Amino acid sequence: MKRLTATLTIGLVAATLATADPVDDTLVLNGETEIVTRTEAPEAVADVFDEVISGWHFRGDETREMQADDFDNPGMIFVEQAEDVWNTAEGSVGKSCADCHGASEEMAGVRPVYPKWNEEAGEVRTLEMQINDCRETRMGAEKWKYSGGDMINMTALLASVSRGMPVNVAIDGPAQSTWEQGEELYYTRFGQFELSCANCHEDNNGNMIRADHLSQGQINGFPVYRLKNTKLNSAHGRFKGCVRDTRAETFAPGSPEFIALELYVGSRGNGLGVEGPSVRN
Repeated sequence: MKRLTATLTIGLVAATLATADPVDDTLVLNGETEIVTRTEAPEAVADVFDEVISGWHFRGDETREMQADDFDNPGMIFVEQAEDVWNTAEGSVGKSCADCHGASEEMAGVRPVYPKWNEEAGEVRTLEMQINDCRETRMGAEKWKYSGGDMINMTALLASVSRGMPVNVAIDGPAQSTWEQGEELYYTRFGQFELSCANCHEDNNGNMIRADHLSQGQINGFPVYRLKNTKLNSAHGRFKGCVRDTRAETFAPGSPEFIALELYVGSRGNGLGVEGPSVRN
């Protein structure tokens, strides 16, 4: 009976789908910087897509225009808050981020390569994990909550200084086993609806489901300011919501499962420009 209910539900959802191709447009940031939002598919998804496409192309005119101008992009408010934190000394060591790293602009090029293998720690680390390591070991400060406001703001700052740079997530060497775990998770069906990430973002990208436009599920724009909840959202927060929407027990932000999934999904967008903080529905 449970399987029958899930099957009927999937059928009803599928019945609401209508084709709606991604818009043909170019993202030019602040009238100056053109950001790559469509490019040849990387090897990780070459058997699935001819090209990878940013979620920016699947949004309406007003939303796309909002992201293109920092004065209109509501996510930039949180970037400014993080800039203040960047220059504020904290912890028992009494150091700020700037004391070690210089101006935030000096961090350009960091966001595009995360998640990445950390040789010293012997693990794949997300940007959030590296931030907390710095806070604990270099500043003597308390860790931030993985998807808390301070953390999301800081990742937005680090993304903002790399906007336009191509995503370049490495998946070879010791990171490969984690990448494979993420790939398996991507294709695993969850919950009463028995849906995987691929069911929406591969099988139905470009379609409308109810009032929303399904994209390829690229994460080059995270953190994302969502008009739906009027705040910045992390990639792991979005993963959590997607799994929950299948009516399944979901994983926690920062869990090994979501770290692996982020590595895999991030690699699917290699070559797209960093956009964060982007604006989405």
